[in-house]
Amino acid sequence: GRWVIMRFGSTNNGSVTRPAPLPGVGFECDKFDTVAFNAHFDRFVRQLLPEDSLPYSQKKRGITSLHMDSWEMTAQNWSADFRSEFRRRRGYDPLPFYPVYSGLIVRSLEISERFLWDLRLTAQELVLENHAEHVKRVGRRHGLTLSIEPYDMNPAADLDLGAVADVPMCEFWHKEYGYNTSFSCIEAASVAHVLGKPVVASESFTSWGGFHSYPAILKNQGDWAFCVGINNFYYHTFAHKPLDDRYRPGMTMGPYGVHWDRGEPWWPMASAYHAYVARCSYLLQQGRTPAELLYLTPEGAPHVFRPPPSATTGEPFLPDKRGYAFDGCSPAMLMTHACVKDDRLVFDSGARYALLVLPAFDTMTPALLNTIQSLVAAGAIVVGGPPHKSPSLSDYPACDDSVQRLAVSMWGSLDAPGEVTERPYGKGRIYWGGELSIVDSTTLYPCYDATARLLMRLGVNNDFKSSAQLRYTHRTMDELDIYFVSNTAAESVSADCMFNIDNGLPELWDPVTGKITPLRQNGHREGSTLIPMRFAPHQSFFVVFDRTAETPPAQEVPVSNFNELHFLKAVEGPWDVSFDTTWGGPPHVTFDTLQEWTSRPESGIRYYSGTAHYRTTFELPEASSSPLWLDLGEVHCIARVRMNGRDLGVVWCAPWQLDITDAVRRGKNQLEIDVANLWVNRLIGDEAFPDDGVKNGRFPEWLLTGKPRTSGRYAFAPVQFYTAASPLQKSGLVGPVRILSGR
Repeated sequence: GRWVIMRFGSTNNGSVTRPAPLPGVGFECDKFDTVAFNAHFDRFVRQLLPEDSLPYSQKKRGITSLHMDSWEMTAQNWSADFRSEFRRRRGYDPLPFYPVYSGLIVRSLEISERFLWDLRLTAQELVLENHAEHVKRVGRRHGLTLSIEPYDMNPAADLDLGAVADVPMCEFWHKEYGYNTSFSCIEAASVAHVLGKPVVASESFTSWGGFHSYPAILKNQGDWAFCVGINNFYYHTFAHKPLDDRYRPGMTMGPYGVHWDRGEPWWPMASAYHAYVARCSYLLQQGRTPAELLYLTPEGAPHVFRPPPSATTGEPFLPDKRGYAFDGCSPAMLMTHACVKDDRLVFDSGARYALLVLPAFDTMTPALLNTIQSLVAAGAIVVGGPPHKSPSLSDYPACDDSVQRLAVSMWGSLDAPGEVTERPYGKGRIYWGGELSIVDSTTLYPCYDATARLLMRLGVNNDFKSSAQLRYTHRTMDELDIYFVSNTAAESVSADCMFNIDNGLPELWDPVTGKITPLRQNGHREGSTLIPMRFAPHQSFFVVFDRTAETPPAQEVPVSNFNELHFLKAVEGPWDVSFDTTWGGPPHVTFDTLQEWTSRPESGIRYYSGTAHYRTTFELPEASSSPLWLDLGEVHCIARVRMNGRDLGVVWCAPWQLDITDAVRRGKNQLEIDVANLWVNRLIGDEAFPDDGVKNGRFPEWLLTGKPRTSGRYAFAPVQFYTAASPLQKSGLVGPVRILSGR
């Protein structure tokens, strides 16, 4: 006959590290071979470690963790021992199927696809065992933990790669300044929830653009991240600032980053925001996150877990969970860590789920199907249809016979019924058919509403419901239930909120101020607690239920849970305003009324970036029997307030109010407000002067030699972010500033 003779060899495929500056570009190491990583570690990471590395539990400072960033690399399909590893793991020799590597069909399309499935599975196992797990082992020898961002073109299933980490990580880009990677946040949270890892970290607010961020603008997206399950922010990027403070904003990571560092004008006031993040992060690392829906991913690799779009609400960039929380779970996690207790699917971590939702996939290995059969027989409730065959060539064709026999035994048939059908099996049940078997091209799972109706039929309450568009998350402990609830809207809202807790004393914990107050106005309905709540734009609260506390008797006159504030007096000025001349501002100017800086005629104010000091006096004719509040109105973008020489702290988000009861006095009062803005306006204003910055990757001579700067520019950054025609950003205290009274 006519023969085709093929020669096979292996070679470096040319893949290099990315993204990286030129000095950091080089070939990737072999991810299937521990020897390759050892060589890399010894020549790179090991050089940074002290000789007397301590165990992690004894570490006080220095490097404490290794990190595997988002993959951002191509896949690998060969190494020196790959053939022997394949034979050991899959049970047959891959050599007759090598032509499939080049796109040819061996025996049949079905057989060739099964070989490719086995090939990818073997590659995943080698990446997990010989790379990720090995990185973890090597780190342990030096007292280091491991965090992993298991997404972005990696050759393994994301959930399985993330499961290796001590700290599963993800990434979310700054809304409107980057890519939508919200799915990675859902993945990392799922890994942590299922496996009981208390910390879910994130490369946070990754972005491109120039100095556009500040605490208030990050709050809504940060609250979204908290509600998805993230509880540890790593800001991208905190750039090293080796230059003198005269050369601010200073160094950046090229055009990338949220620029979260000491070079920002608002940085001296940022501690108030950081305290908020710290309070939220700490509380959301306690206990575990309850959920009712567990979505099982298909076997094989690579795979990205995406829940059905109907399981979330809101805009695609910030997808919020609906009333029934969910997680994703890989087959390996299910087979290794799951059992059944009290008709719930329970993991070693304590995570519990009412429903296991299978993917709409017609393949499943006998091993996975046997695990599901055991769980259902023990009392688990499963949603989804049966598999028809195995995806692998291992033990083919007997593997297909095993799958079909067991599937028919469990489901009764391989053909889905026209209506939702309950199929008892052992102590458990299988629900399938009708709307539970309908999936579209965007998902592997039935519509969320279909599973929600099933949960209601089973008597499972929504974890949280509200009459307004609020997002939430929930952590439960032995004695406390901690709900975090956030307003998604840029306007104030009132809402009746239903929490799936029927006992315990609820308290309102304000993470901005740290204040804790009882929530006296509440009631019970259908096993849940109803609490009316009010939110300023993008405001958030913790509602904490102490199940050990006795509920106090109902009051005859209900007390509102929130301040009832009323207008008392306007603080109208005139205002004495001082700017920092270092950045081009006038040393002193009088504002008869409050004005936004870019509306002023003076170029030193219109293009000013930095902090301005406002001062005025006002009369309070008589003492108030009620608490008094200072409302700043509109602020761009952060403010520190002093009343009669007393520092009252920083206001950085809505409702832009401070309690001044103990600082204000009858008669004349002196009010001082420091307001900081962004670098944007100064960088735009500097574009009117000659460009004396970085050119062709080289710092300017005046900077390198320490000579005076003569261009007339004030700011210095290595990247040009704006032109003279770029729009200016609102800045300063706009007001109106008012005194309010109330409880």
